[in-house]
Amino acid sequence: MTMGPAWRIGTEHLEQARGVVRRYATQTPLVAATAIDPRVWLKLECHQHTGSFKVRGALTRLSVLTDEERGQGVVAASAGNHGLGVAYAARKLGVRAKVFVPPGTPAVKVEGIGALGAEVVVGDTPGYDAAEEAARREARARGCVFISPYDDPWVAAGNGGTVGLEIFESIGSPDAVVCPVGGGGLICGLAAARDAGGRDVDLVGVNTEASPGMFRSFEKGEAVETLPPAPTLAEGLEGGVRPTTFLLAREARVRMELVAEDEIAAAMRWARDVLGTPVEGSAAAAIAWVRRCVARLPGDAPIVVVVSGGNVDPARLGGLGCRPPPSALRRRSG
Repeated sequence: MTMGPAWRIGTEHLEQARGVVRRYATQTPLVAATAIDPRVWLKLECHQHTGSFKVRGALTRLSVLTDEERGQGVVAASAGNHGLGVAYAARKLGVRAKVFVPPGTPAVKVEGIGALGAEVVVGDTPGYDAAEEAARREARARGCVFISPYDDPWVAAGNGGTVGLEIFESIGSPDAVVCPVGGGGLICGLAAARDAGGRDVDLVGVNTEASPGMFRSFEKGEAVETLPPAPTLAEGLEGGVRPTTFLLAREARVRMELVAEDEIAAAMRWARDVLGTPVEGSAAAAIAWVRRCVARLPGDAPIVVVVSGGNVDPARLGGLGCRPPPSALRRRSG
């Protein structure tokens, strides 16, 4: 007998997430990207506190800690942005935090985590999965809470849930929302927000060819929980997925797609040159797929792309040959 998801995102999760995000984070811009297509709008989470949507989930999860859990502190594993979110939330809510990151995590992320007051541990084994294993061992040894980047209803409600609520409140029911997928918390939260409003919106998740955890899980029919590390511009999407997020994504009728590294690089250059703002490889993955496939998407309603983060080392952008001309974007009020 097939087991169901270990958790689900309920109304209580979305309501708690909305409240804490409104207090400590910001509603990010939704802007037209006519340079791609007149239908395309970008949800610019690269303009969020800490430069990524991940702060939403971290704030939500830390806001429901018990007094005893707060006193013990928390442990997290991250490819960078979740760690920044946990460090920011910990500072705001008065909680000690320790964050494990894999080697090769961009310096802008590692330094940012430390600057926000969290302890950073850079692992010596490549890949996100090894960093999470080390963090979970630490949490078990200390008897404290491990803050997952995605495998938690509070985190997913904060991340994808509040992003989705803002999109739907601002733009109504788009034909599709496209987002990058790593562990799957963002797209599961988007699905919860969509379903809470009874909306008929397609959800498209984008993996990289270098680390296609959710894509391979859909092919296999079960969660691919670990993947060997592989070089990629989208380090935030690296690693496997947990059974719950796979099952929730499958229930939500998510469509999974792949992009190649050269497409990600081109999308990063496009964002820098046209948007006039740095976009990291994980966010660029979703942009890359829409640039390639928008003409094949049916309907005439808007298509929203979640631009998940902008924390990219300047040297990496420079290596891609990016240049920063002025931006001309139309913003959606909401």
